[in-house]
Amino acid sequence: MWNRLTKKRLEQLWSHFPAVLLLGARQVGKTTLARSTYPDLPYCDLEDLEMRQLFKAETAFQIKKRENRGLILDEAQFVPEVFQSLRGIIDAARDQNGRFLILGSAQPALMRHASESLAGRVGLIDLDPLVAAEIRSGTPPLDWPQLWLAGGFPGAQRHAGGFREWWEAYLRTFITRDLPQYGVGADPLLLRRLLTMLAHQQGGIFNASQLANALGVSHHTVQRYVEILEQTFLVRRLTPYFRNIRRRLIKAPKVYLRDTGLLHHLLNISTLDDLDSHPGRGASWETFVIEDLVRREHLTQPHSQVHFWRTADGEEADLVIDRGGELFVIEIKAGSGADMDAARKLAKSVGEMKAKAGWVIGQAAGTEPLAPGIERRGFQECIEWLPG
Repeated sequence: MWNRLTKKRLEQLWSHFPAVLLLGARQVGKTTLARSTYPDLPYCDLEDLEMRQLFKAETAFQIKKRENRGLILDEAQFVPEVFQSLRGIIDAARDQNGRFLILGSAQPALMRHASESLAGRVGLIDLDPLVAAEIRSGTPPLDWPQLWLAGGFPGAQRHAGGFREWWEAYLRTFITRDLPQYGVGADPLLLRRLLTMLAHQQGGIFNASQLANALGVSHHTVQRYVEILEQTFLVRRLTPYFRNIRRRLIKAPKVYLRDTGLLHHLLNISTLDDLDSHPGRGASWETFVIEDLVRREHLTQPHSQVHFWRTADGEEADLVIDRGGELFVIEIKAGSGADMDAARKLAKSVGEMKAKAGWVIGQAAGTEPLAPGIERRGFQECIEWLPG
């Protein structure tokens, strides 16, 4: 088991709200985190058919019967009636926080039910796959290259047959079982082909029409499928930063498969040697660094927004972190040395956006200033670091 950074944020919300909704992809570790953080709470798995039938028949009764200074409700999207019943139970003792921990994998349904029934009564938190600071806490501890290769899902890191065998089983279950259970209609072959195409265009500007032409479907279908993948935590759409900038800027989002283990499986990459020689190495490294930084940023700065920056004449930066009053700009390079050309371009972007500072993040260890307000950092030095 790994020490999850999300635990601290979970405990904060638990003390501030009557209920906490913990969201994340299937098998990302939600149940393990919940039960290890609150081992004395009764636990109900609503994916279990017998338990689901009990709760559907007498929702409020089953909740009250089991609550003992708190209750964990896992896979709550299978019993939407839970949310309406929780509202009445919470309002009967509104001053009591830390009563219900709700876990769910299907974000669209959960968010809708939570917003309709539990507004102001529930704290929301996402559990992302493992980051480099967490992977070191396992037994045995692992280094970040293994995390980069296999991705951050606990099962992928520990599967006896290797991460690719685990990911193939995960994808088949996700496409053929999970999505239909969530009430999402999607053609399995088409969705698999789309995922593979996204992997080959990792980090590229999203063009639904181009993908639709290649797949032989409408661009509306592609849009819907990408939304499904985003809402179920497999895809990230990174939007461009363009507020208050009087420039011709790219306005379409960039699309990433969020986990590099999934990316590498779809690209037929099995080892670090395969990865080092693959043409997708740069896009993979960019994804890995972005996800590690963004996942930790959202735990320490929950209201931050993240973007990329690109002008029509080619100026760009891979990641812009917007904390409201402060901007931080990051360029990510797969090389191992100081990139002065990247530093000059980054300095120009920092100046145009009036950002506080900028960093070039690569694989070589150490830190060094490259220009006023611009620094190079190795990823090793970023494992417990965030801009600030």
